[in-house]
Amino acid sequence: MKNKIIIDVVSDVVCPWCAIGYKRLEQAITEMGIQDQIALEWQPFQLNPNMPAEGQDVEEHITEKYGSTPEQQKESQERMTEFGAELGFKFDYFKGMRMANTFDAHVLLTYAKEQGKQTELKLRLLNAFFGEHKDVSDRAILKQELEAIGLNATEAFSVLDNKEMRTKVKSEEEYWKSLGVNSVPTVVFNRKSAVNGAQPVAVYKKILTDILAS
Repeated sequence: MKNKIIIDVVSDVVCPWCAIGYKRLEQAITEMGIQDQIALEWQPFQLNPNMPAEGQDVEEHITEKYGSTPEQQKESQERMTEFGAELGFKFDYFKGMRMANTFDAHVLLTYAKEQGKQTELKLRLLNAFFGEHKDVSDRAILKQELEAIGLNATEAFSVLDNKEMRTKVKSEEEYWKSLGVNSVPTVVFNRKSAVNGAQPVAVYKKILTDILAS
């Protein structure tokens, strides 16, 4: 067999389009039957690196950051909910939903990568935030999600407060930004080409087909 296709997904756990983009990419890979030819890693990107520990009301946050009206936000959320449902991913937006600081989550995702469970944890965190009304900056919630996929929470939390690990994650985030990544999801193929945003399944299939034929 040829070398595996290396896919880096630069994303955040509070990014709805990251969930949709990944599920479409996953569908493309599954329909092509090439799961064993893919090596996928999640790379850190904080949409809101200066988000305070207490977070911020989502509606207020989106209005401040993008200038969207409540009506525009509702329309966007309904569209994302429909897209998610088509892909088996649940969005459950609610009044009072709060945006969270995600740095701890990214540190734990780096730990989970070393344990071979990064995608499992990523999906748990995405589901927790968008579908289960959970604060993914709350360490009690993070502990639950680690244990839900069979990871040792005590060991993971010792890594979480490790200065070197936290510096490593910040450096990884800066690395991707230095390459020009300024929006997520950004999906990078074999460290050579990239697409931004949640592309249709057909686009991912075309890219993968071309890579396999090269």
